Amino acid sequence: MAQPFLLTAVVDGKRRKHIPDYLLVTEHGPVVVDVKPHLRLAKPEVAATFAWTREAVESRRWRYEVWSEPPEAELENVRFLAGFRRAWLFPPDLVDEVCRADLDGVPLGDAAGRLPGRPESCVRAAIRHLLWRHELSTDLTEPLGPSGVLRRTA
Repeated sequence: MAQPFLLTAVVDGKRRKHIPDYLLVTEHGPVVVDVKPHLRLAKPEVAATFAWTREAVESRRWRYEVWSEPPEAELENVRFLAGFRRAWLFPPDLVDEVCRADLDGVPLGDAAGRLPGRPESCVRAAIRHLLWRHELSTDLTEPLGPSGVLRRTA
């Protein structure tokens, strides 16, 4: 849940105000987070605000982070996999069979052929569903393709 708050400080003799996007309470202490698109981070007024915000937050021994959108390939992969998020679209027996298959280290292009007797298009869809559910993983920083290697996460 977002927990914004007003942060004030005197910077170069002027009173400054800023409302960070998140205050996270973690087992390692508070984390203050600002979220801004990459393109806006280079703007001098944004950079200056984040600089004094970092100083104010870290002076309390809290952590400060700035989050931006992921790299384009990763964002496109997540958008693509989101199309496979609805569990009710996948036959449970197929999903179970894919889960039981030894796909660790198998390239995506070869994985669907590892379940003979099942339509490859259905197996590919179930694999993508399991990638969405984090039961399988692959490198999402590169565009999804046949050379991507599957890893079991559970």
